[in-house]
Amino acid sequence: MEYVKKPVRSFEDLFVWQKSRELVKEIYTVTRDLKDYGLKDQIQRASVSVMSNIAEGFERGTKDEFLAFLYIARGSCGEVRAQLYVCLDQGYVDKLEFNKLYDLCDFTSRLLAKFIAGYKVGSYGGQRHADPKFQENMDFEEYVRKLADQSRKGVTQ
Repeated sequence: MEYVKKPVRSFEDLFVWQKSRELVKEIYTVTRDLKDYGLKDQIQRASVSVMSNIAEGFERGTKDEFLAFLYIARGSCGEVRAQLYVCLDQGYVDKLEFNKLYDLCDFTSRLLAKFIAGYKVGSYGGQRHADPKFQENMDFEEYVRKLADQSRKGVTQ
């Protein structure tokens, strides 16, 4: 998936959400024929949890709730990485496949960390608690887009 710079109107516009969607697609592809149904279910659910929590937090409308859900999403990235080791150790994926999935998951986790760090220092309080003074200077879309750009630049450098 390619990052397209546009105003952030929904969670789908967030680069970090786009990468989490890519992670889900890759996990489902690799585990499609996995016969270890417990592990298959767990790793798929954990990957879906990443993108779902980003979306739910975005839609909640407050800064604190969004941050809480971003932390949960990041935790789910850690869970996916741990389960990838199980897949590797059990011979369900080879080292090349493991590295590809691990790197994508780690990249998504680092994107989340950078996004969280940038969002925490911002003065935007969320849609429910908008500070009129802040809105005069910068609207929500511009603020989130800048955070996404900072996250993308910080992680890829």
